Amino acid sequence: MLDAVLKLSNAALGDLPEGVTGPRYDRSAIRPGIVHIGLGNFHRAHQAWYLHRLMQQGDAMDWGIIGAGVRAGDEAQRKRLAAQDYLTTLIELDPAGRSAEVTGAMIGFVPVEENNAALIAQMADPDIRIVALTVTEGGYYIDPVTKAFDANHPDIVYDAAHPDAPRSAFGAMIAALRLRRDAGTGPFTGQSCDNLQGNGAILRQTVVSLARLSDPDLADWIDASCTFPDAMVDCIVPATGPKELELVKSFGIEDAAPVTHENFRQWVIEDDFCAGRPDWDKAGATFTDNVHGFEAVKLRILNGGHQLIADAGEVLSVEFIADCMAHPLIGDYFRKVAKSEVALQVQPVPGMAPLDYVDLIDRRFSNPEIIDTVRRVAFDGSSRQTGFVLPTLRDALANGAPVEGLALSQAIWARMCEGTRQDGSSIAPNDPIWDSLNAVAKTARTDPGAWLAQRDLYGDLAENAVFRESFERQLTLIWGEGVEAALREYLRD
Repeated sequence: MLDAVLKLSNAALGDLPEGVTGPRYDRSAIRPGIVHIGLGNFHRAHQAWYLHRLMQQGDAMDWGIIGAGVRAGDEAQRKRLAAQDYLTTLIELDPAGRSAEVTGAMIGFVPVEENNAALIAQMADPDIRIVALTVTEGGYYIDPVTKAFDANHPDIVYDAAHPDAPRSAFGAMIAALRLRRDAGTGPFTGQSCDNLQGNGAILRQTVVSLARLSDPDLADWIDASCTFPDAMVDCIVPATGPKELELVKSFGIEDAAPVTHENFRQWVIEDDFCAGRPDWDKAGATFTDNVHGFEAVKLRILNGGHQLIADAGEVLSVEFIADCMAHPLIGDYFRKVAKSEVALQVQPVPGMAPLDYVDLIDRRFSNPEIIDTVRRVAFDGSSRQTGFVLPTLRDALANGAPVEGLALSQAIWARMCEGTRQDGSSIAPNDPIWDSLNAVAKTARTDPGAWLAQRDLYGDLAENAVFRESFERQLTLIWGEGVEAALREYLRD
């Protein structure tokens, strides 16, 4: 660690430590253009980085980012970032060496309020032309099986009854759009940056459906006037903890909210923006009409693959993703399932065949510099399994393709949700519906069929004899002989 540590701020940008790059643009000249809701590590390492790159080229100075959140914890993040003028240190972790840069595309953060009044006012500002979101895959109020809008969720019921003082981000977007329509300001683009296939269509469904519950005319206007482009986002970005806070100091910077990330980014975007957009392609993003194809490859192999290895790692007390890949069974399990089952159910996209993409993901997951925890990756399995793994399983069953490894992934997930590791230690709750999953997982220890009977997760999959028999046999083996025994059996075949 360096003897002198520089506290991050606008005033300190001229004195950044040697080797650390910073904004070459005049941050005081940036004007707002984007509100981003759910401003966590991923956004700052990904979308905000692309905008920072444009600004480094002297472009997009009227597209500054205003951060926002709708949860109480977002206020703590606002205060941390405000104290350092909304600057972020990005640390690239690569086996070839580490590097750091300070990015400055973010210029503000809306105060978090229970009724979202400040957020609504900010989004109603005519300068705002894009409202982007990273609110997690499970945050869009959709049924995990049917993918339909969940009008009965308590948040939705509340927002429909209180459209001027909503709780959700989507309710706030609708309230702002009402003000813009009435003032003649015009619409903005809603841009989902979450890992959902067809995320733009899903965002449109959520916003329009919620608006229709309280104001059908406004819903029609939003549906006709606003655009919701699909996008695929990709960059492995670990959570920030004590190690990362110490790491940034080793570069000579005191940053209360640094972000670490891998040496890989990809952003594939449908070019459908009703009020203009930055030229992100000049910073390496791809505009295409085939976002769906890129999404399928990434979500099924990378995000689905994360679920395969993280649940096994959790049960076997492996703390980090790279260590899962180095494990003599877990890494080989990922490679076999990804190549012999998952890759068969996705189509190639320009520049990347599915099997080549598996090899790319293998290298990225195995990067020992990325300290990505199994717990972070395994979080919210009820959304991630249904979003990333089960669609592949359904396609494989429909096509008569192999599913043994995918079925094993569900048995390992059921074992994890029982709440104990094989060494006897406890697994802390790690899902929004953990209590329900945990109760069913305990029952499934002696009655495996109980797990598949969760129709809100599996729908009619339990009725498929091939899947059901494989799952029940493997969960029985796991409880009798352990996860390693089930992995060895699968890898022997």
